[in-house]
Amino acid sequence: MRLSIEQRKFTHHIGQLIMFAFARDYEITFGEGFRSPEEQIRLYNEGKSQIRVGGNHGRRLAVDFNLFKNDRITWEWEDYKPLGDYWESLDENNRWGGDWNGNDKKDGFIDAPHFERNI
Repeated sequence: MRLSIEQRKFTHHIGQLIMFAFARDYEITFGEGFRSPEEQIRLYNEGKSQIRVGGNHGRRLAVDFNLFKNDRITWEWEDYKPLGDYWESLDENNRWGGDWNGNDKKDGFIDAPHFERNI
């Protein structure tokens, strides 16, 4: 399937995720969407990414969200988990960075704010 079609599916699902979050009194803002190759390398070198070159941010198939609960930003895995579960329920190609292992546990490399479409 063409990348542009996958990007449209991703955008549609992101809209659904945003509506799901707001319906549950979460407030979210966009963190990072598109990421340049230089930025990807920098984050890899700092240990903030497991991918050195490429990645779904560069393909416009990933976004990081800032999550607010009770008017405060949170980075807690437990706070993001309902969003991650919902995200993954929308499509088999949707992956949440809080559960890279696909085992529904907080283990391994954790990137809870990250939501992507993997093709």
